Amino acid sequence: MQNIILIIPLFMFFGNGCFGDYTSNECSLLGFNKANLLCSSCDQLKKFQLALLSDHCQQCCQMDQEKSIKVYAKARLEVCTCKFGAYPQIQAFIKSDRPNKYPNLTVRYVRGLDPLIKLMDKNGNVQEVLAIERWDTDTVDEFLSTHLERIEEEDYRSNMV
Repeated sequence: MQNIILIIPLFMFFGNGCFGDYTSNECSLLGFNKANLLCSSCDQLKKFQLALLSDHCQQCCQMDQEKSIKVYAKARLEVCTCKFGAYPQIQAFIKSDRPNKYPNLTVRYVRGLDPLIKLMDKNGNVQEVLAIERWDTDTVDEFLSTHLERIEEEDYRSNMV
């Protein structure tokens, strides 16, 4: 009887490839969050030699809505070093090599300020300000990779005076 209980979910997963997308529960059992998984993330699996997961990922993902995501030319992360104790995740992000992935991100230390990100246009005009006190390092990294223009570092550095 236990063998049948184990075989039924396997049949659902392998048989489901012919019938369409997985349900939220099936995706959860596979390790995917159907509500938050973007199909562009599934394309990244090949970079990490995880192409085997790609088919399941594609059946659990939501189509990206690129037009609704606003992208900014520059960003500035502002924080007070005196508050690093209260925001260890922000400190970990700043002290790691992650900010180096974003040549159009600057870190500015402002006395007494809780952590925030200012998003700017190419002229440096602030378009949006976000409080990031409750964000962890991965959230900051993912947000910047989604909402910050991708530029080649040497192209950006050559424009500096």
